[in-house]
Amino acid sequence: MQQPDFSLVPSSLHALLNKQWERLEDVLAENVGLLVGSIAKDLLQVVMGSDFVVDQLVKDPQMLSELIEDGVLDRAYQSDEYVKRLAVTIAKIDSEAAMMSLLRRFRQKEMVRLIWRDLTRKAAMVDTTRELSWLADAMIDGTLDLLYEQGCERWGTPYGVSAESGQKEQQRMVVLGMGKLGANELNLSSDIDLMFCFSMNGETQGARKTLANQDFFVRLGQKLIQALDTLNAEGFVFRVDMRLRPFGSASPLACSFAAMEHYYQDQGRDWERYAMIKARVVAGDMDKGAELLAQLRPFVYRKYIDFSAFESLREMKEMINREVRRKGLEYNVKLGSGGIREVEFIAQAFQLIRGGRDSRLQQRELRNILPLLPELVGMPEQAVEELMDAYTFLRNAEHAIQAVADKQTQELPRDDLGQARLAFSMGFDEWLSFEAALTEHRAAVSRHFADVIAPAQEQGEAESQQKTEWLALWNEQLCEEEAIQVITDSGFDDPSRALKLLMDLKASRTVQMLQQTGADRLKLVLPILLDMIAQADNATVTLARVLQLIQSVLRRSAYLVLLAENPAAMQQLVKLCSSSAWFADQLAKKPVLLDELIDPRTLYSPPDKKQLGAELRQQLLRIPEEDTEQLMEALRYFKSAHLLRVAASDITGVLPLMKVSDYLTWLAEVILESVLDVAWRVMVEKHGRPMKQAGVPCELDFIVVGYGKLGGIELSYGSDLDLVFIHDSDSNLSTDGDKSIANSVFFTRLGQRIIHILNTFTAGGQLYEVDMRLRPSGNSGLLVSSLKSFDEYQQREAWTWEHQALVRARVVAGSSRLGEEFEQVRASILQQKRESAELKTAVVEMREKMRAHLGTSAKEAQAKSIFNLKQDLGGIVDIEFLVQYQVLANAPHYPELYEFTDNIRILDAVEKTKLLSAEDAEALREAYKAYRAAGHRLTLQEQSNVISEGDMKDCRALIARIWGSVMES
Repeated sequence: MQQPDFSLVPSSLHALLNKQWERLEDVLAENVGLLVGSIAKDLLQVVMGSDFVVDQLVKDPQMLSELIEDGVLDRAYQSDEYVKRLAVTIAKIDSEAAMMSLLRRFRQKEMVRLIWRDLTRKAAMVDTTRELSWLADAMIDGTLDLLYEQGCERWGTPYGVSAESGQKEQQRMVVLGMGKLGANELNLSSDIDLMFCFSMNGETQGARKTLANQDFFVRLGQKLIQALDTLNAEGFVFRVDMRLRPFGSASPLACSFAAMEHYYQDQGRDWERYAMIKARVVAGDMDKGAELLAQLRPFVYRKYIDFSAFESLREMKEMINREVRRKGLEYNVKLGSGGIREVEFIAQAFQLIRGGRDSRLQQRELRNILPLLPELVGMPEQAVEELMDAYTFLRNAEHAIQAVADKQTQELPRDDLGQARLAFSMGFDEWLSFEAALTEHRAAVSRHFADVIAPAQEQGEAESQQKTEWLALWNEQLCEEEAIQVITDSGFDDPSRALKLLMDLKASRTVQMLQQTGADRLKLVLPILLDMIAQADNATVTLARVLQLIQSVLRRSAYLVLLAENPAAMQQLVKLCSSSAWFADQLAKKPVLLDELIDPRTLYSPPDKKQLGAELRQQLLRIPEEDTEQLMEALRYFKSAHLLRVAASDITGVLPLMKVSDYLTWLAEVILESVLDVAWRVMVEKHGRPMKQAGVPCELDFIVVGYGKLGGIELSYGSDLDLVFIHDSDSNLSTDGDKSIANSVFFTRLGQRIIHILNTFTAGGQLYEVDMRLRPSGNSGLLVSSLKSFDEYQQREAWTWEHQALVRARVVAGSSRLGEEFEQVRASILQQKRESAELKTAVVEMREKMRAHLGTSAKEAQAKSIFNLKQDLGGIVDIEFLVQYQVLANAPHYPELYEFTDNIRILDAVEKTKLLSAEDAEALREAYKAYRAAGHRLTLQEQSNVISEGDMKDCRALIARIWGSVMES
């Protein structure tokens, strides 16, 4: 008999090696010619780590030679290889006894191969877990197919009536794999967590006696479990656990899709959300199974940011910790502190919290989720590396433990021999070295777990006393005088009104109808929130604004958990609502934006236009192109989130006025570019491309021209968009698609679709209000003009005010080539020679008309002593008209006047060309910026552009003087 090389193992394992080698005497004799080189060394490694492999080789001495000659010990399987190999075995089955025997023999041989490759590290941990899952999939599905055929012969074939077609459809079972099977992460001796489902109720046909579909699938499920789970002399296939199904062991073994959906909508618990993250269709009707998972996805992944996951996972972990202490599981590499389960909890916490908003987190495999966390939640790269390393080490240790006897255990051995074996299988010379590495990995996991899912913070004595007082007030345990005293002592400026606001909320129907969970969450947040609000200078006003938000989120109390889990976000909420009524209103209307308050790094660091565009493209890439509704919602969230960010930076003074307008304008531009892309793609898919000339299709020969504040790079909060659409194609030609339409119709519908995406109110609100009245001929004109017709209209028919508007016009989206041609047309229009007196008269008359219709009347100004920042004499529009007049009057001589579209840089050019003195140009620039800053502040307080008549008198007088000297001289 060939002797082992004892020098390859520690002396503490020599006796075991000798024993294993003696047991394999017949196997070694039969394979003497094959056990050479690396095979002999690998065999030694395997027999030291696995009694199970030795048992199987002794039972079937030919198994080893078959595996070696087949070459499968040295290579990975393809995803369908188990299916093909199992099909050969199933073809031999002619009885139930044969099925029970052949399935087990197949499984044992494949397990020997997998353990061999795992212990010799020919397979990485992730390859082992993936192939184990493929093996389980193949054996479940292959066995189910066989049993389904037998069941149909015996009980009839199940049918259901489709609600869509009204036709009968044959029903097949759907088997969901949960847990590690669902995630393709089975370990070497996992049980398999399954659920059995079917799509429709109905009954069987073709047998003497009919069965309800549910009865058929319950019987089929029982047969499947028996085939896989039964332990006989040849072992088992897989241990089956069905306890994760709705209502657990108390419920039928199989249930319909409708029952599944109803259960999870009405009764699904937090731990079941956690379990369903990993659900995967592993056998049966794969298409129907995919439909079921799509129906259940809203239960697992909430549309809003759901920080209640922390609360649930914290409770689950504490329950596990109690179990660990009770059963003495500290030596368990899965459940003990710093074990596999804590790594899984870290990944799944963020999946549950953010998965509904970011589809990249809707994956089952932990190793795919962890690398996403630095980008998506700001987890340090080093933390992820440590978690990945620890997870791999712990899973390898788990496999080494289970490989010994094919037992489902994660317990570290306590005896010297067991410890020496495990250390050897893990590549260590002795136990202490392995234990040190294990301790280091577990400590890292525990540290990161505590960082992510920290226990609830304990409060100091003073905080606890204040919380008690606030809760006593909320629970109406104090008389009015005592309640007002508590509020006064806290620092509120108007205690009586503050008390009324709190009691009005308490008496509201929403609060009265709260379920216990929501009520508890409100009580958790309210004392902390009230303490923070009391520190504000305008505490009572701030309270009113914040309670408006609280009222709006009570039905989705997970938002309250978000605040409770993120005190820094709560602090930002109070700070910003204290400063801005508009900010508070935006959050109350769209509480999903609360997530934006969590990270001050992004809240107060708005990106530039390039970064904005990249971020939006990345978000839209995750959405199926055909899902226009989801695209529209994503655009609305993107706009609202960035609007909130710029407002936060504006309120706190991080961004100056000009940068705020730049940012708001960039935001509109990147959204318009994306909207145009979406609309163009939809139109081309439906009708084909417009033809530029016979046989030559257009590229995106279309531009969006921004006028007004958008064109002038001066957008504010709530600004609408003044747009004009221009194309460059032959209106007499048609598109090249199956549903061909005239080019002119194509571009008109393209414009309509753009407006629809921007204007439509959805759950996320309106993207932008669009004003198209500045197009040629206004509302009576075509929605989309060719560049040629636009040019002709501007040359021959446009009014002076339309040329004034063109001063601020620029291309904001679309074809760069066509954009350059538009700029040439714009330049030619603005460079026209105009008679100075006639131009001046036209501009002055239009200004007076606007002032009369839109400004403050003399009677109103006198009665209310008010001034309209925009329209009254000496206001913003006077500056804009002065600038536009200078461009139209002098552009033929000074082309630099129309190089830019914003008023500040045009005034720079006016100064440079000496059309105004440096002093007057600077005065106009400063006045313009001061007016706009005042307008921003008024918007953030949800006030109109009207100020006291006594405010900003110097600016108004200055502008009126310059207007008089230029326009009335």
